Amino acid sequence: MAPLHVKDCCINTATLGFREPLAVSAARIADAGFGFITPWRQEVDEKHPEHAAAAIRAAGLRVAGYCRTMYFTAADAAGRQAAIASNAQALRAAAVLGAPCLVAVVGGLAPGSRDIDAGRRQIIDGLAALLPVMRETGVRIALEPLHPVYAADRSLLNTLDQALDWCHELDPGGEGWFGVAIDAYHTWWDPRLAAAIGRAGKRIMGFHMCDWRLDTRDPLQDRGMMGDGVIDLRAMRAQVQGAGYRGPVEVEIFSRLDWWQRDPGEVLAVCRERLESGC
Repeated sequence: MAPLHVKDCCINTATLGFREPLAVSAARIADAGFGFITPWRQEVDEKHPEHAAAAIRAAGLRVAGYCRTMYFTAADAAGRQAAIASNAQALRAAAVLGAPCLVAVVGGLAPGSRDIDAGRRQIIDGLAALLPVMRETGVRIALEPLHPVYAADRSLLNTLDQALDWCHELDPGGEGWFGVAIDAYHTWWDPRLAAAIGRAGKRIMGFHMCDWRLDTRDPLQDRGMMGDGVIDLRAMRAQVQGAGYRGPVEVEIFSRLDWWQRDPGEVLAVCRERLESGC
């Protein structure tokens, strides 16, 4: 697999641990040679997203995506409507930022619930309710399946095949409003992954790279740097690109116990070295 050119790669700002203002992170990412950024909502004033957009433009970066949706599941109708309203606001902010897609992390079981089917129905209905705003803004939604360890509290969407089934239900005409973000950390274990990537084709809106540490200490915030774990990232990247994806490879590393404790410049330098070596 050919090495990557970092100008064609993206840094998800979670990789830097949200320790500095977005403008500072954007300048660091650009100075390290990367061409793309994916910011998080907590870094953006969504009442005035033009300020974040200006900082990103000033750094010379393009926006690959925007993270992430509020969870769609809730214990009552008011909670579900609040989530839809929040996610509509995120779509409008994403449009100002120039993000082609909003990444959807959809939510786990509603508080007190054991009804997984009802939870999934709430999510699909909530996503469908956003379609008018998606058409208004031109921003698409990338469904990101999460590892099953997160099913109870973070996501009832857990495999790429399931995400694609939802895309077809939400977008039966194939207009492209709904697609998928494939995160190596969440999907590498799936025995059907290669076939599902092939099936995804043009619905792939993002490809996120990090590694699964053999001695993972925290399934949420102990991701590995590319090459420090057990995932065959070269093979996965070949499959994703073979399916037709031509967007940026995005580094997204949650690492409270390691990388978030290091200097951001060091983190970016190691990201660059691993990407340029082909991971």
